[in-house]
Amino acid sequence: MLWPSHRRFEIPLPMQNAVGGAIHSESGTVLSTDTGACGSPSNGRVLSGAPDPVPAQSYSCRRSIVAIESGPHRGNDTLLEIPPGPDQPALNAGDHIRLARQQDAAGTTVYGFEDYSRGTPLLLVVAAFAVVVVAVAGLRGLRALLGLLVAFGVLVGFLLPALLDAKPALPVALVAGAAILYAVLYLAHGVNLRTSAALLGTLTAMAAAAVLSWAAIKVTALTGLSEEQTTNVANNLHQVSITGLLLAGFIIGSIGVLNDVTITQASAAFELAALDPAAPRQTVFTAAMRVGRDHIASTVYTLIFAYAGGALPTLLLFSVAGRSIGDVLTGDAVAIELVRSAVGGVALALAVPLTTVIAVLLSRLPRDSRVVDSARGRGNQGRNRRDDDRREAGDGNGVGSRHRRG
Repeated sequence: MLWPSHRRFEIPLPMQNAVGGAIHSESGTVLSTDTGACGSPSNGRVLSGAPDPVPAQSYSCRRSIVAIESGPHRGNDTLLEIPPGPDQPALNAGDHIRLARQQDAAGTTVYGFEDYSRGTPLLLVVAAFAVVVVAVAGLRGLRALLGLLVAFGVLVGFLLPALLDAKPALPVALVAGAAILYAVLYLAHGVNLRTSAALLGTLTAMAAAAVLSWAAIKVTALTGLSEEQTTNVANNLHQVSITGLLLAGFIIGSIGVLNDVTITQASAAFELAALDPAAPRQTVFTAAMRVGRDHIASTVYTLIFAYAGGALPTLLLFSVAGRSIGDVLTGDAVAIELVRSAVGGVALALAVPLTTVIAVLLSRLPRDSRVVDSARGRGNQGRNRRDDDRREAGDGNGVGSRHRRG
């Protein structure tokens, strides 16, 4: 069975506090900052007054007084000492941040900088996205947003727990992908033959992408351990298969672009079939494939540039590493993106003819043959009437001419 147990797992060591519990996150606002001597015993502690003085031997760093705005010490302040460095935050007065709250070995609460607070700005960005989608696409856009929520629920409620339970990654990813596709396609585009054609084409192409991904990972011996987060998973979640996690990522990552191509291709085939009910299937297929080839050519660039954009930091580091281009391209970090792009491109190219065939067949169901026959019958009747009219006109002219000659 693929359904996960949803059992609780031990918190990974890097995410534990000093006594093995979870690190809690609280909100805070920077009240003041300056640069001066650091090493105060009050660093990270809840302040009851001015910070304790620094020892005689100290170092220079950025010091910030932060107001704690949530949690058990709400209303108090804390001191954050941040040493200089390119990977350290540059806090300024008025910045809204997240504070990591944990306990040290003695049980004393200690605060530290965790990240900038992005709740409100992120909410505004997401709200703008939703408003624009609904304003342009109307009810269909709203249904598409609901489909995204369903997809998120499938990932969080099924895919991730199943991978944590060490379920086989290939069937888990295929089931999750199929569930997502059923939800997003029918929610956004309605339950009809056109959507069903796109769904069948996408499912077939996704299955092909799964097989190609599995074969490519095996042949190229990809490990995924070049990425820091994957290494953390390997070190702390020993039951999770890293290659399986990589495979699931390939499959789920292909859904979006396949969905885009197949729904467009199905719509093109159905519209072309509706324009000429008497057109044979081969004609509709050929015309729809002309649209599909243009779509393939443009979407391949989307795939490559999307993955290249995500790999820019890695490519930048390799550009100054003094290594040959062959070594860079065959390294695990870049090879993953190359294989991901290649698999996505092959699945994309296969999805177009597959979806077109399915859409053409569904647009010419047996019940539609009566429409075609009727259209052809009306055409034949019209031609027969025109022939009769011409014969009658010819007979009339002949009679008239004979009368005139007589």
